[in-house]
Amino acid sequence: MPVPQLTYVDTLDYTPTARSVSLARRRAARLVAEWGRKDAAGDAALVVSELATNALLHGSLRGRLFRVRLVMSATVLRVEVSDPRGERLPHRRRGVASTSGHGLVLIDGLADRWGTEPRTVGKTVWAELELQVRAVTRACGPARSGG
Repeated sequence: MPVPQLTYVDTLDYTPTARSVSLARRRAARLVAEWGRKDAAGDAALVVSELATNALLHGSLRGRLFRVRLVMSATVLRVEVSDPRGERLPHRRRGVASTSGHGLVLIDGLADRWGTEPRTVGKTVWAELELQVRAVTRACGPARSGG
């Protein structure tokens, strides 16, 4: 019998402050660990931090909230950060002398896939991390001794 696939989802809106980025980062790490993937908690926190910082710096929030959504299945962790600004992010690498865009270089190196999606109001920047599939073990009763 196949093992049912669990999907975990969390969505929370944040005010546009530097403290909110820290709160979102800590929440992501805590939730992913609670969802049974302590091994991915650090990467989740880093991706949330970079994408939330990007929304804060470039999202023209002006008092409007930004949204962080985490979706985790057995094989993929998806992080989405939505903000009210509709401008798409470039999929290009920045030079080391550039004063911005380094967070996206980090996302490009860490995530297996990432991109932007337009919304009715604003956009969502998302990143997906593939998770190592864990072997499922069955309880087979007490061990038997030979003899």
